[in-house]
Amino acid sequence: MAELTVLEEKLAEVIGLAMAAQGATDKIGGLTDDGELAEHLEQMHEEARETEERGTQLADELDGKKTALLDKARETKGEATEMMSTYLGDDADALDGFEFLTMAEAGEVGHWAVLGKLNERAGDQQLQELVDWALPIQERHFEQVKAGTLKLAAEEDPGEAA
Repeated sequence: MAELTVLEEKLAEVIGLAMAAQGATDKIGGLTDDGELAEHLEQMHEEARETEERGTQLADELDGKKTALLDKARETKGEATEMMSTYLGDDADALDGFEFLTMAEAGEVGHWAVLGKLNERAGDQQLQELVDWALPIQERHFEQVKAGTLKLAAEEDPGEAA
């Protein structure tokens, strides 16, 4: 199997996180009955699907490394999915789900920023176009889920038994 560069590994990780985000938005969408929050989750799901697709298209152009890159992406997806399963037990509610998504989206923002920083030295124009497209979307996702988390928290009775 081909060995990935640091830059290629980071690309694989953001693809894997986009894969995992699709499952997370589905799961957490099933925990909320708030129409506005569900709509945001549906949009996030679609944008994660498109992010995966665009990242995979870029991976297609890496001679001899596509398989290794996509294997790493699937590994990252598995790790993120396992983390979600651990965090969101059988008794998880919408607030738990949005708290998890807040952490996950912050992680995605960080990963995209790192990929962009690494690419400053690499100078890959196609990768830069992907970062320039994806990073603002991830930043918006983070702000939306943070706002959703706070909305759900405001609806909680702080004196109620957990």
